Amino acid sequence: MSKDKLHTNKERGWVRNAILVGIIDVVAVWAAYFMALILRFDLQFSNIPQTYLGMYVKLMPIWCTVTVLVFFIMKLYHSIWSFISLEEGVTVVTSYLIIVPVCVVLSLVLDMRMPISFYFAGAIFGMMLHVGIRFSYRFLRMVRTHYFTPGSKKNDDEKRERVMIIGGGDAGSVLIRELKNSRKTIQVPVCIIDDNHSKVGRKLYGVPIVGGRDDIITVAAEYDIDTIIFAIPTISGREKRDILHICKETGCKLRTVPGVYQLANGDVSISSIREVELTDLLGRDPIVVDNDAVFNMLTGKTVLVTGGGGSIGSELCRQIASHSPKQLIIFDIYENNAYEIQQDLMRKYPDLDLVTLIGSVRNTHRITTVMQDYKPDIVFHAAAHKHVPLMEVSPNEAVKNNVMGTYKTAKAAADAGVKKFVLISTDKAVNPTNIMGATKRICEMIIQMMNRADNDTTFVAVRFGNVLGSNGSVIPLFKKQIAEGGPVTVTHKDIIRYFMTIPEAVSLVLQASYYAQGGEIFVLDMGEPVKIDDMARNLIKLSGLRPDVDIKIEYTGLRPGEKLYEEKLMEAEGMKTTD
Repeated sequence: MSKDKLHTNKERGWVRNAILVGIIDVVAVWAAYFMALILRFDLQFSNIPQTYLGMYVKLMPIWCTVTVLVFFIMKLYHSIWSFISLEEGVTVVTSYLIIVPVCVVLSLVLDMRMPISFYFAGAIFGMMLHVGIRFSYRFLRMVRTHYFTPGSKKNDDEKRERVMIIGGGDAGSVLIRELKNSRKTIQVPVCIIDDNHSKVGRKLYGVPIVGGRDDIITVAAEYDIDTIIFAIPTISGREKRDILHICKETGCKLRTVPGVYQLANGDVSISSIREVELTDLLGRDPIVVDNDAVFNMLTGKTVLVTGGGGSIGSELCRQIASHSPKQLIIFDIYENNAYEIQQDLMRKYPDLDLVTLIGSVRNTHRITTVMQDYKPDIVFHAAAHKHVPLMEVSPNEAVKNNVMGTYKTAKAAADAGVKKFVLISTDKAVNPTNIMGATKRICEMIIQMMNRADNDTTFVAVRFGNVLGSNGSVIPLFKKQIAEGGPVTVTHKDIIRYFMTIPEAVSLVLQASYYAQGGEIFVLDMGEPVKIDDMARNLIKLSGLRPDVDIKIEYTGLRPGEKLYEEKLMEAEGMKTTD
């Protein structure tokens, strides 16, 4: 069916429904004012004077016309009945504040005076009927959903999933209403947890608020909870971590609603609920940077991203593409990754001037040609070998790709007149004990050397810790091991690492490019380091399983070149706080 035909059918459907509701409204007006008239004469039809009956019959067509016209102007025939709310009820009352004075004046002008009680009682009965009519569909739909739909929650008790909602605020109320009214879920909200003690003992859409966070474990057992849904999008990262740490001890499945920005956009719904991820347990608020200033810097510029198909590189490309660069160039040795990000950006940004090139930063002629042909304003150098154990057994490849690749790319950028060059580095470059870290430290030194050289390019490096969810990181490995039934392998019980999310890492890189004066190494304040052993145990618990019982944890020993802890700075380096 063509779009025009579909649009025409939708318009016809709306007109048909509006006419039907209009007819019902007309009947309601006749009924409301007849009830008002008969009430005035003690509910005895025989007591109504013929004069009043005659004027009633003459007035009603005028009254109905005014009512339908005002309702139409107030858009009461534009509502979708499945989603009728209090707003429509208020609109009906507001409409009557217009209808009654207009009709009273008309009856006086036409010299058809009725008893005063007729006007007031008729208005009250009319408002009640019109509001009731509009809510009747929603009520009947709820009854049908809960009691008469095959497989509904009421008729299919053995399949019901008992849900505890954390948070009795706006997000929680929206969620509860959807869970109670939807036929697409078997989840049934049975209790609410909220730290506001004044709410405890009250109900939200019929669901009791039974206590605060200290009661979660007890209540989960008492109400036989299957799933806990965290519904406080506005809470701080640390508070969220504390509550989720309690929740994961219940053995229930954990889910969460989106963040505060999605809540503001009205995106809180059953479909937006997601699994609780390890990032929710990091215990700090997401890093927020001055993206407007950064993206203003990118608008209208030609930007090259080496390693653009990798975890960091691809996210860089996505964020850059969303802010109108003059041209975006993706450069990667691995064609599958490059193709994937290329297709993704082409779908989302069809007007983007996108160039995807395959090549190696180790190839002097190739990288020099790319720089000279496209003359980028900004280069983000994310191409590198980063896997510590693999580089220990292939050190020559680490040196050729990381060290020589960085030098050749930086040299080509300077010769081509690139304005800014940003190196993606790592905290493993601090007092390195492995080949990968040592090569990245040399890369930082190359950047600082190039910045001192006689060229017009500003060189800067960005250093951060482990990136959650990036290719080759520990989290995907743990998830795979849990899915296979274990064991989960941890190198050492006391090993700790700094962690950040991919969007945070990319935000830091972009922010560094904005702040760069030349020769700096920017380091993100990533909060407190996290024990890898705790991460493994938390992931197992988030999967609804028990560490060392359902899933075994094995300690395999530190790998060659691996440290127990990472550092952000060497002793010789000074730390200066920036925005």
